[in-house]
Amino acid sequence: MKFFEEFCALRGKWRMFLDWERVMVFVRPGATDLRKQINGLSALAQGLMGGDPLSGHLYPFSNQERRLLKALYWDRNGFCLWQKRLERDKFLWPRTQEAAREISVEQLRMLLRGIDFWNAHQSLAYRTVV
Repeated sequence: MKFFEEFCALRGKWRMFLDWERVMVFVRPGATDLRKQINGLSALAQGLMGGDPLSGHLYPFSNQERRLLKALYWDRNGFCLWQKRLERDKFLWPRTQEAAREISVEQLRMLLRGIDFWNAHQSLAYRTVV
């Protein structure tokens, strides 16, 4: 019983999943066959995306209808696979390699909330004023 009480007391402080301050998020553009599970998605992350699925970074994928999202990452001693299915609406998802890029954790949160940051105004940086 004492172990359970100590575990409950630590639960609020203990990071159970990712270290959100250090994780990188690499989006797979276009449609992915989400019948694939951990082995198939990790092969896509490594082969087609050129990533390292054992790095602890997050690799999100979406299906053709953009109603299902799976995210893969390595956690110390094994893979984790998250899934979210929308009952209505669709995920805003890049269709081409050019549109896809590494995104921040904040952009991932926006993606899951349905905010279209893909088409947001880009920041401009100038060196001189004409």
